Amino acid sequence: MKSQGVAISMVYPIMKTVVQKGFDSEQFCQYASFDASLLQDVEARISGEELERLTIAAAHFTQDMHFGLHQGQIMEFADMGILGYVMMHSQTVVDALSAYQRYNVLLCSGFNLDWEVEGDDVRISMFLQHPGQGHMSRHCIEDMASSLFRLISRLSNRVIPLLEVAFRHETTADLTPYQPVFGRIPHFAANSNYLRFNKDVLQYPVLYSDAKLLSIFENIAQETRQELTQASRLTEQVVHWIRTCMPSYFPSLQQTADFLQMSSRTLQHKLKEENTTYNDLSIQVRKDLAMGYLRKWEFSVGDIAYVLHFSEPSAFQNAFKKWTGLTPGQYRATIQSGQMRVNG
Repeated sequence: MKSQGVAISMVYPIMKTVVQKGFDSEQFCQYASFDASLLQDVEARISGEELERLTIAAAHFTQDMHFGLHQGQIMEFADMGILGYVMMHSQTVVDALSAYQRYNVLLCSGFNLDWEVEGDDVRISMFLQHPGQGHMSRHCIEDMASSLFRLISRLSNRVIPLLEVAFRHETTADLTPYQPVFGRIPHFAANSNYLRFNKDVLQYPVLYSDAKLLSIFENIAQETRQELTQASRLTEQVVHWIRTCMPSYFPSLQQTADFLQMSSRTLQHKLKEENTTYNDLSIQVRKDLAMGYLRKWEFSVGDIAYVLHFSEPSAFQNAFKKWTGLTPGQYRATIQSGQMRVNG
C-alpha cells in the first residue's frame, strides 16, 4: 500500500450523492479531472487534499452549496468498508466510537474524533489528527458531523436529541438546511467542531450487534491496520525526508538512501515491496505541496515552481497538468469558485 492518506472508498459517497441528485458520475469525473479507474482499485488511496478538492468540485458541479451536509445524510455503514462493519456489530455506541478511533487509519488517516463527558452531557469533537494540517473545509467537516450523527442514530435505532452543534468555520447565508439534519442551527466560528448530547447515548446498545460477526470483522480490521501501518513505515520516512529537504533542495534517490543508511538499490527494493517507487513518492510530495501552495494566493505560479525546484514555470505547469488534468491557473480558479460559492 502506497501511503495511509484516504481510502478510495471515501470517494464513493461523493459519487453516490452526485448520482442521487440526478447527475452523471462520468461527467462529474471529467469535470473534476478525476481518474475514475481508481475507483476499481480497492487498495487505492488518495491525499486528504484531493478528497477535499473533489468534494468542493462536487458542490460546484451539483450547485449544492451544502453538499457535504447532504452527503452525510446518505452515508451507510457499507460506505466505510470493514470499519463500518466493526462499528455496526459493536455492543454499545461508545464501543462503536472506540472502534472508529482504533481503526480510523483504514478509512481516512487524517480525520478523527474524540469525546469527553461533561456533567450529564458528552461532547464529541471532530478534528485533523496530525498537527500542522490546518482546518478541514466546510464541506468535509459538515459531512463528517452529519454522517456521524446519522450513524449514531442508526446504531441505536433511537432518535438522538442534539443539545448543541458547533463548527469552526464561518456561518453561511442560508441556514435552513441545518434544521432538518441536526434539529437545530449550529454555532459557527467556534473554537472546535463538535456534537453535544446526553451522555446516556454512549451506553445505548447497538441494534445490529453480533459478537461472532464482530470477532470476524475485527480480526480483519486488525490485520489490515497492521499491514497498512507496517507497509507505510519506510514510505512515510521517505515522504517526510523529502518534505523536510524542501524548499532548500530536492533530494535525489542516492541522497535519500544515504540519509536512511542503506544503498539506493536496497531502498528501491524495499519501496517496491510497499508497491511504490522513489519517483512516485517524490512526485506525490511535489503534487501535494503544489496543491497546498496554490491555495495561498500570495504565491505566484513562478514562485511555486521555484520553491518546488522546477527548472522553469512552464515545466511546473506541464507537470501539474499531467498530475491533475488542470493547469495551476485552472486549479486555482476551481478552488476560488468553490470558495466564493461556499461563502456566498
